[in-house]
Amino acid sequence: MRQVYLDYSATTPVKEDVMKAMIPYFTEMFGNPSSLYTIGAASREAIEKARGQVAKLINAQDKEIFFTSSGTEADNWSVLGIADTLKNKGNHIITTKIEHHAMLHSCEYLEKHGYEVTYLEVEPDGRVNPETLKAAITDRTILISIMFVNNEIGTIQPIKELAAIAKEHGIIFHTDAVQALGNVPIDVKDLGVDLVSLSAHKIYGPKGVGALYIRKGIRLSNYMHGGAQESKKRAGTENLPGIVGFGRAAEIAYEHLDEHIKKISELRDYFVDQVMSKIENVTMNGSREFRHPGNANLTFEYIEGEAMLLYLDMKGIAVSTGSACSSASLVPSHVLSALNIPVEKIHGSLRFTVGDPTTKEDLDYVVEQLAEVVNKLRNISSVSKTKGW
Repeated sequence: MRQVYLDYSATTPVKEDVMKAMIPYFTEMFGNPSSLYTIGAASREAIEKARGQVAKLINAQDKEIFFTSSGTEADNWSVLGIADTLKNKGNHIITTKIEHHAMLHSCEYLEKHGYEVTYLEVEPDGRVNPETLKAAITDRTILISIMFVNNEIGTIQPIKELAAIAKEHGIIFHTDAVQALGNVPIDVKDLGVDLVSLSAHKIYGPKGVGALYIRKGIRLSNYMHGGAQESKKRAGTENLPGIVGFGRAAEIAYEHLDEHIKKISELRDYFVDQVMSKIENVTMNGSREFRHPGNANLTFEYIEGEAMLLYLDMKGIAVSTGSACSSASLVPSHVLSALNIPVEKIHGSLRFTVGDPTTKEDLDYVVEQLAEVVNKLRNISSVSKTKGW
């Protein structure tokens, strides 16, 4: 059976060059980076090289990159660290209703401990209106956190404009750039951001390693306590092979960024055009103009997305009903709910994301099978029968 993977926003395969870079650090180059002898020094050098590779991808200084176990940890560290550092200045945090659960659940935790959180509404295309942000700021606001690219609908936020508003009011600005990294250009100096969450496994690197960009001069309480790793900011023996892999993946992403964006955007547009021309009653969710180049979040009316996913899986096609971190839940997507999409349409939505290995032949196969699945499900759907199908 043909296998087609179209869930690159959930995770990506490790590229061969990345794996080759990692392998020696599982075996002969296994030294603890904190050790003083030669093999430990070699490990430290490898980490510092990777730090520079990740920094280059977002135009940061090497010393502003701190490795973590994931993008989730970076999100948690950002919001909890700032909340603790600036607790005497204020207790108000601003975020949006469409953030990743790593941010939303961190904010919910803080609300239980005396902090106030404003969850901004978004426009119908999923973008934050800068005026909405301005109106939410108070003299007690200490952090604004707005994700760069939404993980479900792919909407790209006007981060530079939003960060400028935060700066005008002397407020720390954080962005979760896990989905943006390697898919859109990121220049932290130009954007004017203070904290940025990153992850390796979205850019063809290994799972279990992420990073937090902390702009020079920003004070942030430690999230992990123990040894002196990561300039005494993030304790714990470093994931040496993972960090090396992250660095190599970042280097490859930097070298091929324009080529990558062009390829996946063309594939995404081709796929959407084919679906729209061959299947009726399909709509795209999120902004068409400001969008992750590989993301197509589509609603198929009168049927259930979960049923589509399972039928497609039986045909060797892997897609998602939303975020991989919450896809096991039957609760309607909080992102699509924030766009005021009716519940029945939310349940008929799927997220397709293309990647470097994707081909037009893959997409032709998916469209063919998708049309068959949609037709089959609509024929047996009680909802579709009431709509005259």
